[in-house]
Amino acid sequence: MGKDQNAEVIVVGGGIAGLSAAIYLGRAERDVLVLDSGRSMARWEPDVENYPGFPEGIAGGELVQRMREQARRFGARIVEDEIVRTGRKLGRFILHSQAHRYVAVRVLLATGIFHLPPQIEGVTECLGHSMFFCKDCDGYRVRGKSVAVFGWTNDTVETALALLFYSATVAILTHGRKPCWDRQHDSWLKEYNIPVYKEPIVAVGREGCQVRSLKLPKGAELEVDALFTMRGDVYLNKLARGFGASVDEEGQVVVDLRMRTTVKGLYAAGCVTPANCQMIIAAGQGATAAQTINRDLFEASLETHSLRRFRGAQLQELSQTGTSQDRKAIYGKHRKNHRSGRARKRGLQSVDAV
Repeated sequence: MGKDQNAEVIVVGGGIAGLSAAIYLGRAERDVLVLDSGRSMARWEPDVENYPGFPEGIAGGELVQRMREQARRFGARIVEDEIVRTGRKLGRFILHSQAHRYVAVRVLLATGIFHLPPQIEGVTECLGHSMFFCKDCDGYRVRGKSVAVFGWTNDTVETALALLFYSATVAILTHGRKPCWDRQHDSWLKEYNIPVYKEPIVAVGREGCQVRSLKLPKGAELEVDALFTMRGDVYLNKLARGFGASVDEEGQVVVDLRMRTTVKGLYAAGCVTPANCQMIIAAGQGATAAQTINRDLFEASLETHSLRRFRGAQLQELSQTGTSQDRKAIYGKHRKNHRSGRARKRGLQSVDAV
């Protein structure tokens, strides 16, 4: 394992929430490191139509890439790595990958969620094209089309009911599972005449990425243009639990309105929290978390007088060069000098806590 990589703030997750936070933290002159495992759900979306500022839509992967470039512009470091375990030592957060160790004063978890696709051969190729997870994101795409909803829970029924606003032809398929929706939801299905097919789905008929039909036993076939799946979600909360943060019954990381978890110095944003899992909401939460982190670090610098130490280094730099430099230039220079021992000879103090 190589030497530690240190940062004021480490953001775990290189999706929309994490990169939004990195942009704000970089512009706040914070030393921020983004650890990206490359699993952002945004990359699954071939055409994002509801993110403001892109009237013709944008591919999810391209949106992520643009945000990476923007974060780097403001000084954020982005490293492709996956954290496997965590720890705490002397008030610092320790994050371990298979080959590296990372240390930070503050950590933001933007690890996201994983939507479980149906266990039907061939359906994953249709992801984002004709197979969807979210009615709020993609209901607009299926206007006037024949729509199937895969699932067996109350959420399945509510999704089917909501899709009636976009299509008159909506059906539910439970793939051989016994429905577990309650009586109220069952009565709504009858009231609104939504058919339910309980047989297993034998195969998916498709043309490239386009679903055309769902094949049932005994040669039965249901023609559909789109499939919504409500099989369930996995919240990627392993690191949060490793640090001791609270999660709710569904597995979502518990946060307050400022994105603080139940562990001091640890924050969470995006789909791993109880937020509605939308890209624009994730971006907003990332920005909120970054502002909270920046404020918390600022208040800590006043309490520990490290801002005064930084100010001394700043004034000395100004007297020596006659020009004003930004915080990160001074921070990096004097931290390096401190570690080499030259800072002590010149009477400087560490600014690591600033």
